[in-house]
Amino acid sequence: MLETKEKFYTCRSDRAFKEVFMREDSKDILSKVLEAVLEVEVKDIKFLNLERNVDNIYVRRKYFDMFLDTNIGKIQVEVNADYDMSKKLRNTAFICDTYSHLTLKGEKYTDEILVIQINLSYENVKDKYINKIMIRDEDNDPFVRNFIIYDINMVKCKNLWYTKDKEFDKYKYLMMLDLNEEKLEDLSKKDKVVSKYMETLEEVNKDPEFREYMSAEEDARKMENSHLDEARAEGKSQGKNERNIEVAKNMLNEDINLSAIVKCTGLTEEEINSLK
Repeated sequence: MLETKEKFYTCRSDRAFKEVFMREDSKDILSKVLEAVLEVEVKDIKFLNLERNVDNIYVRRKYFDMFLDTNIGKIQVEVNADYDMSKKLRNTAFICDTYSHLTLKGEKYTDEILVIQINLSYENVKDKYINKIMIRDEDNDPFVRNFIIYDINMVKCKNLWYTKDKEFDKYKYLMMLDLNEEKLEDLSKKDKVVSKYMETLEEVNKDPEFREYMSAEEDARKMENSHLDEARAEGKSQGKNERNIEVAKNMLNEDINLSAIVKCTGLTEEEINSLK
């Protein structure tokens, strides 16, 4: 009898990402991931509250995937398995809210605090490794200098495993986030940071509570996708029926034979007669 190998969860999952990196003994690995994006040394990392209260009782609370206080400023990290417009709007709302709370210091606004959002995105991003987004005027001059969003094309980073081009070493700590066990083990032989990351991720994958959570999350997502498919099918069927009714009405207005209308629209004689 063949053994079924358990699924290996990578940091493509926001839950796995949190489990691996939101621990004191993982700060050295986390700093390498951040530095691959920001190209500056990141140290003195402090984990901040992931939940943000909102001012309006009708607005849902905000939950960040990761919120850090570092030597270079405040950094939010969002892991996006998919990245449609709704996620872009949500993430932008998150970082703008953070910016509004941090730029007011004492009795005046200040740009001394750098506010950064890093989106690790697996869909719908530009065909470049890192897309740096700032607020600029029509002359392309920075309107504010302390607000930056980094969209990371994680698919392009992962493809470095296969291409092994000149960017490999530069982005290997981003690439490793979605590598499977076999590829991680190969990469870890040449890099101590990757080795430690792999060991931590393996430990997380062996945690029964983590696996139970991931299994429940996947079941919920499958149920949601099934309901969406059913809704789409129902919508298509309803749309087709409405079109057939409209065609039948037009054919009745032209005094076309009832049997011909039945044949063309698929409606029953009773349904057609009810339209008269």
